[in-house]
Amino acid sequence: MIIDVVMPKMGESITEGTILEWRKKVGESIEMDEILLEIGTDKVDSEIPSSAAGVVVEILAEPNDVKDVGAVIAKIDTGGISAPPPTLESTPEPELPQTPEPTPDPVTDSEPALVVSKTKLVAKGKKKFYTPVVMKIVAKQGLPLNELELIQGSGRGGRVTKKDVLVYIESRGTIPSQPTVEPQPVYAPTPVPTTVSISSAVAGRTEEMHHMRKLIAGHMRESIETSAHVYVMTEVDMTPIVEIVKEKGQGFVNREGFKLTYTPFMVDAVVKALQDFPEMNSSITGTSVTYHKNINVGLAVAIENGLMVPAMFNCEEKNFLGLCRSVNDVANRTRKKQISADELTGSTFTITNFGVFGVTIGTPIINQPNVGILGVGVIKKQPVVVESPQGDAIAIRSIMMLSLGFDHRLIDGGGGAKFLERVRYYLETMDLNTIF
Repeated sequence: MIIDVVMPKMGESITEGTILEWRKKVGESIEMDEILLEIGTDKVDSEIPSSAAGVVVEILAEPNDVKDVGAVIAKIDTGGISAPPPTLESTPEPELPQTPEPTPDPVTDSEPALVVSKTKLVAKGKKKFYTPVVMKIVAKQGLPLNELELIQGSGRGGRVTKKDVLVYIESRGTIPSQPTVEPQPVYAPTPVPTTVSISSAVAGRTEEMHHMRKLIAGHMRESIETSAHVYVMTEVDMTPIVEIVKEKGQGFVNREGFKLTYTPFMVDAVVKALQDFPEMNSSITGTSVTYHKNINVGLAVAIENGLMVPAMFNCEEKNFLGLCRSVNDVANRTRKKQISADELTGSTFTITNFGVFGVTIGTPIINQPNVGILGVGVIKKQPVVVESPQGDAIAIRSIMMLSLGFDHRLIDGGGGAKFLERVRYYLETMDLNTIF
């Protein structure tokens, strides 16, 4: 019996998906719930399991093809009768390495050599898929793509693995003379400009963007073109919060099973400030402003190939412990690629914490359709002037920088400054004894 594999619906607002990678080829057998392919949407990348056990008899979409939800993209024979074809297709494979071997003899004839090398690259290109991890190593080491094609893969279906690339680069490093000698004849006759060497270097490292990076690029460009970005910044004395985290941290881990971080404190202060300034918890459609009833805080989470912003819904209904659990849950599931597409929409305000990377301050781009985004910097000990009834004194305090990006189409400078000042106030005056 032939089963149709269709493009799945990954969320309420998702109408199409992009084929990223097929994990099975035509003629290969597959088990129920074994990963068949990986698809990407404008929200999330997902591995799709097979809905039936059998043999893949037809693949109707190539990598990078965009298919509507419900469109047939492959067929599986649950009877498994079509298993023999792979042997017919794979028999010519041993001939590939034999064809280029005779070519070094006729040195004077360059055209046949070019034809053979092109055939070899195309044939290998169809059989090999390079994972983002492999491509990252290749880019870092400056390994040419045509040289990558020559690496014999040890993974499933001949795929080149991370280990294959590292072993090849290590063995390649023992012959440093070849790469340095070969380019000499190419660049020596062109004494002209620096632009030649620059363009050559760029061309040597050109590669296709990862699917997620393409989506991020599109969203960021759209946001810059849509919102009138303005930024205000302020310092926050985080000393009491730093001390309570040190004091209560281990007990919190023992009780809850996860680490207490500074992020829930930020979310708590932002939720209170949004209740005081509802215009920051809104969105603009044309000339209309929608003031959202619920506060859904988007939390920017860095992952391997970019950034995701899952939403924590109805934060105004949660106490501090509930916010801690929500932050931990969405961050972990996002990093494990277990977040759903519907959780990547619906935020009404966003927080991004670049302080975890040691950065003091930044100017983040607004996450559409929000009108505001809070950037959180690293907490550092600094000498500051402390005012008291007894007089001024210099003390060492844990200081953090906050930056607020807001849409000037709706929020004026005064409104943005007042909101940020309110966030600072709630952080510095939080009653820490009542939340633990």
